[in-house]
Amino acid sequence: MQKSELFMTLPEEYVCTPDGLEPDERAGELILACPNFADPSMPSCICRIDKDRNIRKWFDMPLNPETGEARAMGVAFGPDGDLYIVDNQCWWEDRADLQFQGRIIRVRMNGDEIEKVTTVACGMEHPNGIRIKGDYMYVTQSYLHKVPGPDGKLMSCVYRFHLNDENIRVTNTLEDENIVATFVTHNPKCQYGVDGIIFGPDGNLYIGNFGDGELYKLTMDEEGNVVSNEPWAKNPSQLKSTDGMTLDKNGNIYIADFSANAIGKVDPKGNITRIAVSPDSDGLHGELDQPGEPCVWGDTIVISCFDLVTDDDKVNTAHEMPATLCMLKVEE
Repeated sequence: MQKSELFMTLPEEYVCTPDGLEPDERAGELILACPNFADPSMPSCICRIDKDRNIRKWFDMPLNPETGEARAMGVAFGPDGDLYIVDNQCWWEDRADLQFQGRIIRVRMNGDEIEKVTTVACGMEHPNGIRIKGDYMYVTQSYLHKVPGPDGKLMSCVYRFHLNDENIRVTNTLEDENIVATFVTHNPKCQYGVDGIIFGPDGNLYIGNFGDGELYKLTMDEEGNVVSNEPWAKNPSQLKSTDGMTLDKNGNIYIADFSANAIGKVDPKGNITRIAVSPDSDGLHGELDQPGEPCVWGDTIVISCFDLVTDDDKVNTAHEMPATLCMLKVEE
């Protein structure tokens, strides 16, 4: 089992909660989305990290004109270099004005200046992760409370939008034609739905049901339509929860086990192995401090440490500053 190491501490003046990671292959840099949920007064922002581990704020998240708020989570580049961002401002349960105000936005940059912002979809309850393939983006939504699940269990879903869609207002019900798959979270101790999302080398889409610690395989046709949705991998002794996911060149999926302060590895046959785990800590020595998103970057897995949620189901017990990124080696 590996021991995680410190990749970097993050600037306290503009980062308190790091989350989504995405390589910018054109620039050879790493993009970091910071929702900054730990301090609502701190704007959400997008950062750049270069190969020498220098970090800078790229831009503050464009605000939702209806709420004056925005919180960046999942991020993905489109084929033309535009950045698609999940805006999950629906994080605080005591903010009724922010409920069902999640968005997917498309940001076109000109160097360090925002050239254009397009709202792809809006009115979402709790959007989370995003991946792009061909002309479509696929977005996990961790809550679908308007849809009653069996025995009162939580429903969640995956939405699909075209890259050029604009201003699609979803209803968060099964009437939404953009929903391509739904899920039930059975674990009564953690009613949190789908989160991590990745395309495998087989071209199919793999989705993590967070609360159940289970991966699903969504078989895709050539047009990007989902033709089947089946449970694929689960091992509670090795993987408790499924937050962000990343893929290496050998087809192995690495998963942030948010609840257990761990990283799981799933091989192409669906075998799950825990490759690193940390006790509760402040993360300043490179510990996995509530890992949210792993990202394969060269021969390194860079991991954002969310370090915020505390309940009986989580190893994490407190939020500390400064926020951190840690790292592991890609396993051969």
